[in-house]
Amino acid sequence: MRASDHPIEILVVDDGSTDDTASIVRALNYSNVRLIRQANAGKPAALNNGIRHAKHDIVVMIDGDTVFEPKTISTLVQPFARPWVGAVSGNAKVANRNKIVGRWQHIEYVIGFNIDRRIQDLTGSMTTIPGAVGAFRRKALLQAGGVSEDTLAEDTDLTMAVCSAGWEIVYEERARAWTEAPTTLQQLWRQRYRWSYGTMQAMWKHRGAIFKSGPAGRMGRVGLLNLAIFQVLLPALAPLIDVFLIYGLLALDPVATIKLWLAVLAIQMFAGLLAFLMERENPLPLLWMPLQQLAYRQLMYGVLIKSLGTALAGARLKWQKLKRVGDFGALGAPGGAR
Repeated sequence: MRASDHPIEILVVDDGSTDDTASIVRALNYSNVRLIRQANAGKPAALNNGIRHAKHDIVVMIDGDTVFEPKTISTLVQPFARPWVGAVSGNAKVANRNKIVGRWQHIEYVIGFNIDRRIQDLTGSMTTIPGAVGAFRRKALLQAGGVSEDTLAEDTDLTMAVCSAGWEIVYEERARAWTEAPTTLQQLWRQRYRWSYGTMQAMWKHRGAIFKSGPAGRMGRVGLLNLAIFQVLLPALAPLIDVFLIYGLLALDPVATIKLWLAVLAIQMFAGLLAFLMERENPLPLLWMPLQQLAYRQLMYGVLIKSLGTALAGARLKWQKLKRVGDFGALGAPGGAR
């Protein structure tokens, strides 16, 4: 962020860190960096502490495992020229895509998350500003009550709260941030389990938005419906496709079954190609999509099914902490990724 072409003040919140964060920040001795220390109280408390200490009208949030390009912040704040805009979502990209788990997530980010945000931007129904890259009008944050501890998806919860407070939320695809994704299937499971369960919590918490008007109503009637159908209902039923595939191979015409599966895969590949072109990304990672459909997709099924079971049982899920190793693949210096 120090390389930003936009004047900024950087607040580093040390939430009882055990990795010597405070000493490292002090040693840097940057004039526009302030260190805020607190006893360990969790991410929402740390974010709220940073918001309280912020001196300016626009607050940009970034995860500790994320790197901004020099133009990210100046691009991210431009939509705030419109006084009704309360928050802006940036474009989160996977930096460590040199291994297969990272490549699968890269495909998912480009085809899934970022396409979803484009559609939600068009319909005015944004449901999630990623924790990796988002900007908020400080007034909107205060009206939304700050970052809540009610759910495990604090970014989704906060986005819905800002929208419920009557503010519009937009997507700025040019504001890119490079984030370190989980590198093992175990880490990925823990992250997505938290995301999935936390999203369900946020949906239930903000269900009353469907009866509201304005931005809150659009988020409730369009955004929440989109989440319910495409992130809960259809994925929960999707394993039936694999059951029918196995049944077709064993009990019906295996050649016809394989042709049908390849046809569906071709449609997905074509849609993926369009998404990669829209994101100005090299489409070569799409060659991993067939394997992704056979392996990665099954993991996501398991995550969703377990999350649904946890939600129906009313169990309380603890925060799933991930190990970060500073692997940003080919990113190198900020702004160096392609």
